[in-house]
Amino acid sequence: MLKVGVLGAGHLGKIHLRLLQQSDKYELVGFYDENQENAERISKEFGYKNFSTIAKLIHAVDVIDIVTPTLSHYKCAKVAIKSGKHIFIEKPIANTVDEAEEIIALAKEYNVKGQVGHVERFNPAFIATKNMIENPMFIETHRLAEFNPRGTDVPVVLDLMIHDIDAILSVVKSKVKNISASGVSVISDTPDIANARIEFESGCVANLTASRISMKNMRKTRFFQKDAYISVDFLEKKCEVVRMKDAPETPGDFDMILQNAEGVKKQIYFTNPDVEQNNAILDELESFANAIVTDTTPVVTLEQATDALRVAYQIIDCFQK
Repeated sequence: MLKVGVLGAGHLGKIHLRLLQQSDKYELVGFYDENQENAERISKEFGYKNFSTIAKLIHAVDVIDIVTPTLSHYKCAKVAIKSGKHIFIEKPIANTVDEAEEIIALAKEYNVKGQVGHVERFNPAFIATKNMIENPMFIETHRLAEFNPRGTDVPVVLDLMIHDIDAILSVVKSKVKNISASGVSVISDTPDIANARIEFESGCVANLTASRISMKNMRKTRFFQKDAYISVDFLEKKCEVVRMKDAPETPGDFDMILQNAEGVKKQIYFTNPDVEQNNAILDELESFANAIVTDTTPVVTLEQATDALRVAYQIIDCFQK
């Protein structure tokens, strides 16, 4: 079992603490939170060991799980890496692309592994369909959330849309060619609603919408490719695949057939792939333990998370123009 310590015991930090304590791949040593009043309360309530300094916690573990506000990710990662510890960082990897690139350089220099918490990669509906997504040419995503003041310290692109940016980059094997976007600030100092269009060199186009002031929650992505349409509902953890094949000579009574202007007939097939329910946060943390123990590449690398952050900032730059 790998000894692990958690930096940050806010809303998400408490979830990480609970799951790491349950895991049979980690031994939870304790945590550090700069708000000592909060730290003492959590320690008293749940029995986790509360460390008085970051340095003491880092010294006692093999792996540091960074669940602090984004602004401090770089500082925390730097200290942990220079102490030779593997790092798991919540998304986004850092506050700036420069910071993210320095985290990558430090991890290489000190020969430690890093993984970033892009948890939708572990969403069971995405896992069930990922191997079916082949050369998509149009992608549409909607990630809408009811208002929560907890996320408003960063633009909605870094808070919500970055999940979809990372998922798209993981399946589109092509470089980004062009980005256009618009954003509207409604209640925060930074945009609360954003729409972005990402064009890839392959010809694929992704249209992303994110909002944190919606009346209902929605997290849906649709992938369109030749002879197939794949729908992934990240919130409900459901998926649907619609495929088209050449129609049989004599269709059955219940076969769905389309015919185009040239007379070509296609049969439509609907399938709902099996979705194995899981705890995505626990799975991502345990996958990182596996990568360390087996010396393999983590599922979400520091480099991939930096690519997602780079695209996110290109979108934010469009707002300012």
